[in-house]
Amino acid sequence: MKTGLQQTTGLRQELKVNPRLYQAMDLLYMPLLDLQQHLKQELLTNPFLELVEPEDEDEDSPDSEDTPEPQDLAEPETTAEAEPEKTGDDDVDWEAVLLDGFETGGAREETEQRDYVEPVTVATTDLADYLGEQLALLDLTPRQQFLAEEFVGNISDDGYLACPLDEIRSAVNERLMREAESRDIQGDIPLFGEDEVLAMLRVLQDLDPPGVGARDLRECLLLQLRAAGQQASLAHRLVEEAFEELIGHRWSELAKRYGISAQDVQGAADEIAKLDPKPGLRYSAGSDNYIIPDLVVEKIDGHYHIFLNDGNLPRLKLSRTYQELARDKKRFDAESKDFIASKLNSANWMIQAIEQRRQTMLKVMHYIVDRQRDFFEKGVQALRPLTLREVAEAVGMHESTVSRVTNEKFVQTPRGVLPLKFFFSSGLATADGDDVSARGIKDQIEKLVAGEDPRNPLTDQAIVEILQETGVQIARRTVAKYRDQLGVLPARMRKRV
Repeated sequence: MKTGLQQTTGLRQELKVNPRLYQAMDLLYMPLLDLQQHLKQELLTNPFLELVEPEDEDEDSPDSEDTPEPQDLAEPETTAEAEPEKTGDDDVDWEAVLLDGFETGGAREETEQRDYVEPVTVATTDLADYLGEQLALLDLTPRQQFLAEEFVGNISDDGYLACPLDEIRSAVNERLMREAESRDIQGDIPLFGEDEVLAMLRVLQDLDPPGVGARDLRECLLLQLRAAGQQASLAHRLVEEAFEELIGHRWSELAKRYGISAQDVQGAADEIAKLDPKPGLRYSAGSDNYIIPDLVVEKIDGHYHIFLNDGNLPRLKLSRTYQELARDKKRFDAESKDFIASKLNSANWMIQAIEQRRQTMLKVMHYIVDRQRDFFEKGVQALRPLTLREVAEAVGMHESTVSRVTNEKFVQTPRGVLPLKFFFSSGLATADGDDVSARGIKDQIEKLVAGEDPRNPLTDQAIVEILQETGVQIARRTVAKYRDQLGVLPARMRKRV
């Protein structure tokens, strides 16, 4: 066998995706606030991009001679009866665009001006800070404070102790030894014992909110009942002595065991249900998710009109100043020319990708409004089955593109602000051959349960029979699955005495 370098020829197929295509897909995926920040960043990093100023509005109108024909845009206000005009990306003369520039964003002189107030995040105290503030008010020794910090670090967002006491004890002793080594402390270091750790747990569990530091749900409820001074109540006794029977709603069994009426047991259970099973969440430092709809659907004169809610987005155009500089090619060396070409191309592509995003979202929303017209008129029960594939085929796009368009996007409608994913649902057949949305079936199940006799709740089979009377063909196991997804308990556990 010979060793060394060898040179061979061969053919192979590779699929390479243009980086600009990735950028266009990312823009489709971005919610409105993310896109706003992204465009602001682009303005800072690309000198060939600049904002369209108010005085430029007349220049941006369709009558402007400086606006190339291929980039003329559909009006931002369109109706469900009219398809948005397609952009001719393949016909764009990029060389002419680079030299002459184009400004995009569409004519907006007729668009309704919408007031916008930038959301401001208010600083809040999370659970760990809140517990630390309370511990600082206690008369703790430095050793106790050291142990308390370990406990606070192991409290989960919902307020529960996230690991066993022996692990906390082991971890805090390791910290103690490292601290001693770093300070070069000689002699034996007294480690934390089980009693000290357990005593600190009791201190932590006396803090606010009631129930914090619990190791399970049962202990969490007991702590809250004790904080409310209900140690002698039936509710406390049931949680402490018969928790499994309590969560199983075995009212008659508990009534016989304690020699009381089933109504008394149920009354105690109702009091327990008012307690907070996750007391820490009220102080949890969750992210502030502001929902600003990307689209608006309004009913005007009997017709549904669709608006793009992008009036607050920075409107971009190519900088004429930098284009003038770029025209004089003799002033730049090869490296500078490459930089200019790269930035111009990037700026141009960004503007084109934003417009493509607008048109794509309009196309998808047009089809959704047309398909789900009964929902806008009658409500959730009239929602029709709809899949990403169906929309993709109707608007001539790939299914993954439709998925990106609808992901984390919201639309303001006469029936509230809804995620675009709300309109997509599998379907079930009806007796007359039509389809009904699974989301509509869930809504019917929810209403049936809400209106049932609490002393004789509807079983899954009873719900099946009621739905079949309305023409919906559904299996009992499907009802059970939908009921579980809605968080509705079985009939046995919903029964009141």
